[in-house]
Amino acid sequence: MKHPSNRELYEYWNQRRGDRLAPERGEIEPGAIRSILGDTFVLEMNGVNNATFRLAGTRLCALFARELKGESFTRLWERTGQTAMRELIAVVMDEKVGVVASVSGATSDDLLQPVGLELLLLPLAAEHRGDARVIGALAPMSAPYWLGAKPIGPLTLGMFRHLGPMVDTTAAPRLRPAAGRLRHGLTVHEGGRTT
Repeated sequence: MKHPSNRELYEYWNQRRGDRLAPERGEIEPGAIRSILGDTFVLEMNGVNNATFRLAGTRLCALFARELKGESFTRLWERTGQTAMRELIAVVMDEKVGVVASVSGATSDDLLQPVGLELLLLPLAAEHRGDARVIGALAPMSAPYWLGAKPIGPLTLGMFRHLGPMVDTTAAPRLRPAAGRLRHGLTVHEGGRTT
């Protein structure tokens, strides 16, 4: 995870969830992440495998030069990548794991270089049955001069990785005592002598 907005959102989400797989939507306080709200969005499921924007930040909407609320998230992607995005969102919602991905966005103007972006998708626990949502952020890794003046066209998915449950690597390992008899604080291992 490279973009500061994504790191901040992930740290906040991770702190809110505690020992659970995901926090509930009601636990997310917009004021706590106000500096990154422009890059942040919330997706909800409408129908079978159709994630739509429930909320979309102003910087995110500026990338596409339009309001994204109510629009299909997967339609932002090139046609060949739409199925992959549906599957990725399903994994985030069903398995309650986050995903971070590199994304490329181009404009209709072939003279302009595509912009590199970073996508973060994090699950939110359903407060009510059928109320599955995802919180995420999509932010450019650098800001070319034309960003915001020209809308980004279909997005292309690059490399991605799952952000599974955190493992405590500082905990002391749980070791079993060695097989053998314990005598006076020493362990005796049965075996033959070597010459």
